[in-house]
Amino acid sequence: MRRRAPEYRRPSRRRLSYWICLFLGISIAAGLVLFFFQHHHEDGFEPHVREKLVADKEIHHETLNLSQELFSVTSFARQLADQMTLAKAYVIIAKEHNNLQLAWEFSLQIRNGQRLLSQAAERGKAISLEEANPIISQLAQLIYNAQDYHYDISTIITTLKSHIHALEERAHLATMQSAEFGQLAAESIPKSLHCFNIKLTEEWFRNSSIRKSSEDGKNLPRHVDNNLYHFCLFSDNVLATSVVVNSTVSNAEHPQQFVFHVVTDEVNYRAMTTWFLRNDFRGCTVEVRSTKELVWLNTSLSPFIEQLIRAGYQNGETTLQDPNSSSLLNHLRFYIPQILPQLEKVVFLDDDVVVQKDLTPLFSVELHENVIGAVETCLEAYHRFYKYLNFSNSIISSKFDPQACGWAFGMNIFDLIAWRKANVTAKYHYWQEQNADHMLWKKGTLAPGLLAFYGLIEPLDRRWHVLGLGYDWEIDDRLIHSAAVVHFNGNMKPWLKLAISKYKHLWEQYIDFSHPSVRDCIMQ
Repeated sequence: MRRRAPEYRRPSRRRLSYWICLFLGISIAAGLVLFFFQHHHEDGFEPHVREKLVADKEIHHETLNLSQELFSVTSFARQLADQMTLAKAYVIIAKEHNNLQLAWEFSLQIRNGQRLLSQAAERGKAISLEEANPIISQLAQLIYNAQDYHYDISTIITTLKSHIHALEERAHLATMQSAEFGQLAAESIPKSLHCFNIKLTEEWFRNSSIRKSSEDGKNLPRHVDNNLYHFCLFSDNVLATSVVVNSTVSNAEHPQQFVFHVVTDEVNYRAMTTWFLRNDFRGCTVEVRSTKELVWLNTSLSPFIEQLIRAGYQNGETTLQDPNSSSLLNHLRFYIPQILPQLEKVVFLDDDVVVQKDLTPLFSVELHENVIGAVETCLEAYHRFYKYLNFSNSIISSKFDPQACGWAFGMNIFDLIAWRKANVTAKYHYWQEQNADHMLWKKGTLAPGLLAFYGLIEPLDRRWHVLGLGYDWEIDDRLIHSAAVVHFNGNMKPWLKLAISKYKHLWEQYIDFSHPSVRDCIMQ
């Protein structure tokens, strides 16, 4: 067989190779064109970028030099700034002497100096002698002229010292006012609690069965049964007292064995009685008494008691007192053996505490013949005796150790037999009489308590009583969780709007918000 001629073999493949070569040539040419234009574009902009970077460096360098110049004692900027500072003092003195013309002239040159410093900072160049000399000369002339008005350096120093003293006084006054306002806020009656008390008092007068139940509930055998667990509270805050009672019985294994002795003032007696008669707290017994029933508590008992009673009549005993105030209710803690004469042991609770564990084991704590069991508060140095008492007075310094450990009222176990034996109430009267001029301590119940119970305290485990929820935002959550009782001592009480929100739920969980009076008043 004969082969085909060479010119007739696969002509289509040869045509394809021609097209490939053409495409590659066009691509190479286009790449060269693009490279040329890109290189030309970068060459055109590169000098501008370099110039901008160099300019920025120069400006930064100049600004840095100007800042350093203000600290140099030989620079005109420093001299100008010193003259302006002195001139500002003369402005104050001239205004005090009603020399408004001189004060205006000083102010004008001060503004000129400020303008020159601002311009120097903007341009990044140092102030020259020609620029600074007119302003410095004008200020020097004004200072020289001010001497004709006896505005010498001594006058300036004296005036500035008086201004500093006045500012310190104003700052101190502002601090005191802030503390006073906080105290007033803590002692004020919130609208919700006022409404709550009024509704309960109305129910007392409207419902005769409540008044009859109140009479029938007096002098029950349970009130003096030493086989039961007795607690005492002294408060005019119905809702707070309710939280204390409810939290105590809610965490108890046998609440039917608990007896609460509540003493309130005459104004709030009806509301307090109505509330505890209308609500059952897991079968516990609540005895409500008025200070009016304490017939032995009269002006002949002690001069200090006479002052408290007189102050109570003047104030109408209608305010929610802070634990540091001079309310008679706050001082009843020193008369527990007289209020409960037939009892042997009792737990005292403040109305700003919340109970989180069963307190029954507290009655079994060995007090070793001491009168009071309390949690000591001397983990920090400022909770020792010298913090609360005036040790510059020989009456105090001769009898007490300034480094003695302080302790807390608010949750305490009292051995009333040992109390009567040690005659603690008489010691309390003695120290109140010694403090008639308020030179031993200022106010409150803790200081006389430290004195009256000195040497008669049995320290309790810290977990029985954790304090600070009314002022300290940083209490360890683990410490709060392990506490038998948490105490909202301080101005930020849980029933106030200024309460610390992170702790408020601990208190609110023991309020029955379904109750009509609570729903109508507290939840408004």
